[in-house]
Amino acid sequence: MLDAIVIGAGFSGLYALHRLRGLGMSAQVLEAGDGVGGTWYWNRYPGARCDSESYYYSFSFDDDLQQEWRWSERYPRQPEILAYLNHVADRFDLRRDIRLSTRVTSAVFDDGWTVTTESGERLRARFLITAVGCLSSANVPDLPGLDRFAGDWYHTGRWPHEDVDFTGKRVGVIGTGSTGIQAIPVIAEQAAHLTVFQRTPNFSVPARNAPLDEEFQTSVRARYAEIRALQRETGNGHPFHLSPHNAVDTPPEKRREVYEAAWQRGGLRFRAAFNDLLSSEEANDTAAEFIRDKIRETVRDPEVAERLLPHDHPFAAKRPPIDTGYFETYNRPHVSLVDVRAAPIVEITRDGLRTTAGEYPLDALVFATGFDAMTGPLLGIDIRGTGGSLADKWRDGPVGYLGLQVAGFPNLFTITGPGSPSVLTNMPTSIEQHVDWIARCLRHLRDHGLSRIEATERAERAWGREVREAADRTLLPKARSSWYLGANVPGKPRVFMPYAGGLAHYARLCDDIATRDYEGFRLS
Repeated sequence: MLDAIVIGAGFSGLYALHRLRGLGMSAQVLEAGDGVGGTWYWNRYPGARCDSESYYYSFSFDDDLQQEWRWSERYPRQPEILAYLNHVADRFDLRRDIRLSTRVTSAVFDDGWTVTTESGERLRARFLITAVGCLSSANVPDLPGLDRFAGDWYHTGRWPHEDVDFTGKRVGVIGTGSTGIQAIPVIAEQAAHLTVFQRTPNFSVPARNAPLDEEFQTSVRARYAEIRALQRETGNGHPFHLSPHNAVDTPPEKRREVYEAAWQRGGLRFRAAFNDLLSSEEANDTAAEFIRDKIRETVRDPEVAERLLPHDHPFAAKRPPIDTGYFETYNRPHVSLVDVRAAPIVEITRDGLRTTAGEYPLDALVFATGFDAMTGPLLGIDIRGTGGSLADKWRDGPVGYLGLQVAGFPNLFTITGPGSPSVLTNMPTSIEQHVDWIARCLRHLRDHGLSRIEATERAERAWGREVREAADRTLLPKARSSWYLGANVPGKPRVFMPYAGGLAHYARLCDDIATRDYEGFRLS
């Protein structure tokens, strides 16, 4: 019997394996893909790149790794991030304990975990650690007629490994979330005609992407200790704090100057321009209207601009995209925007897509419809504990303790699971915090002659209340169409899934709980 099985070989799985080895534990990583990389293995769509800056969207656990790796751009593209994760796998000799092309179908607890793979093979381990990611279960809408479509269709989260050429083709893209906003400008450069099918207009801020010069990289490498410490003490795992100033207390002219400077700088720091943007609707309205004005200035056709203006959610209450030329794309003569909220999609036809307003001829169709976020990757595996299945337990929405464990599922750890800050943060920072906590917990069990740990239902209920209350202190739940609430998946319970109390506060809570003999967990 192994000490631990880890499911997934992305950022989480690679670091978990490294830490488990450091404890002297026997571990095996099982990965469905035929390469490491997780999110960055599967998401190869045109324009795919990170929305955290490269120098801190990376591991911090090894300074030699930080000093030797060179990033080429402010926001790295998918191939560069995948190359980095392959470098990590090789540099720390991780591949010998990773089994690729091995999809886990079930995991059953019976005085240990029995994990079954798609090929029918069974493996046993004392501990099971899921590193399946929060955004890895592709959400393909169940549209009538897709099976008879004569053209090619793709989902951004399951993109082919070979190049896809849209030259001379009539292409349709469904979805204008983060992935759609990245893919649409790039596809538009190739397609003979691009039709964008939009349900929900989205706020987006320019990325201002650029190559990184050696002077900047030298400066970063010299300051990595300071940068990493700052990441760990912020609410979102980025190396910058929110402004101490409130938008509502700032005179309109000065406020616009602040927004303009943040707009020109670009990137996710725009949402840090003022301290109250996610706590005050009045403050948020000032940021939202600034962005709407920018959309009106950018898109030349006033009717198209109006369709692109978000009005149904506060700015940054949904995942806030950053873009390269997204709104400018609608000035191209061969790009059309269709509002499928006004004229819903009826079916996919042999030759295109039909809405209630008519049919659009297409040679290729791209689903930028996101993921069954946070719970989907876990519920895609038949996980059964001492009292039944995880699917039954989560029928009305996910419950758990700290996003790390679920009552009734002993010795199961969920890296960045529902109820953790995860998707509201810079993911590598959250991942390292979770994996480090799990590693310390496993060492504690071993040092004290213990073999089993399980969250209590009482702690689980209390944490559920804290997750709800933390969300309600913000504007985040007001985005009713957000995947944070599962709203993009028909039939999925509407529960706000991540913890909005901030990463630094959450990490302190986790550490305090461990210090108090793992309060809320039952150890035996």
